[in-house]
Amino acid sequence: MLPASFQSLLSQELDDLRDAGLFKDERIITGAQGARVRLADGREVLNLCANNYLGLADHPEVRAAAAQALEDRGYGMASVRFICGTQDRHRELEQRLSAFLGKEDTLLFAACFDANGGAFEPLLGPEDAIVSDQLNHASLIDGIRLCKARRFRYKNNDPADLDARLREAREGGARHIMVATDGVFSMDGVIADLRGIVETAERHSATVLVDDCHATGFLGARGRGTHEHHGVMERVDFLTGTLGKALGGASGGYISGPRDAIALLRQRSRPYLFSNTLAPPIVGATLKVLDLLENSAAWRNRLMQNTARYRAGLAQTGLATKGDTHPIVPVMVGDAALSQRVAARLLELGVYAVGFFHPVVPRGEARIRTQISAAHAPADIDFALEQWAKVQAEFRL
Repeated sequence: MLPASFQSLLSQELDDLRDAGLFKDERIITGAQGARVRLADGREVLNLCANNYLGLADHPEVRAAAAQALEDRGYGMASVRFICGTQDRHRELEQRLSAFLGKEDTLLFAACFDANGGAFEPLLGPEDAIVSDQLNHASLIDGIRLCKARRFRYKNNDPADLDARLREAREGGARHIMVATDGVFSMDGVIADLRGIVETAERHSATVLVDDCHATGFLGARGRGTHEHHGVMERVDFLTGTLGKALGGASGGYISGPRDAIALLRQRSRPYLFSNTLAPPIVGATLKVLDLLENSAAWRNRLMQNTARYRAGLAQTGLATKGDTHPIVPVMVGDAALSQRVAARLLELGVYAVGFFHPVVPRGEARIRTQISAAHAPADIDFALEQWAKVQAEFRL
């Protein structure tokens, strides 16, 4: 039993969140992930907040591949990779991802959070430096904290400030310097200026690591990600990413990069060494997703068409958004408590969306982060816009 003083502290913290209207409830859904989802109360609502960008989380061929892998290779590995947890299909997936992303080798992890957590410490020491975007994902921030390298932060998506921080790191005697950035900033739907970042890093002989979770599978001419979108595929040294968004929506992550660096991570990256191997059904399903993406651009094209339709409709209503062309479309409301009321009203109107507020985003910049999928039909987009118009009028957004 917890000490009474500790229990009282926990209860007070939770009560404060509830009183402020900032307590995050987990909404229960009772079916598969898709353009529409069924709630625990039986209602079917339009889903505008999943990372299911390409609509493949419930694709019949992906489900069949997962089922076949379950039949052929079992449910789980019950081991880490270097003991008895490496199947031939794990290496096959690593090789397929390397080819897809244009890198020499790839290392699989249980999640991209683990990949980012295990990327820096084995490669960089106290003689080195990491220069990180100030709006990077929490997993990058935590991974960098685990590393003994000196840490610098540059203003969001600002190559000029990056240049100043790189100069500061180099003049401070850094042996090796790594720049770390999101490929897409997930709270804003802003695509990083990767060309500017790469060119700046190259002037200071720094390597570049990009967390491309919100781009892999659909940005770029062939869906390779932000580095393809900006035409700098060969100039980005490391890519981290997830299998849990566009690439099927299950779980799992990876680091792709130079062969020797990946080999060293395979020896020393703690989340890799001490976590169970990806389950065979996830591996089999992801291999099928790569087959689908390499043979058709239909899902990417539909996603971008849906995004353009949705963004144009929001612009016509006068609602404030961020980003430009990305399917992450945050609708800005400002006040944290208001974001929760707006999200609740949208759900009443049949639209499932979630409000985000500090500390996930800066104070005063609360938003409803909506996300478009290739699974949405044009009628779904139009329905969402109709509900936004009602909410805008009700809350005077």
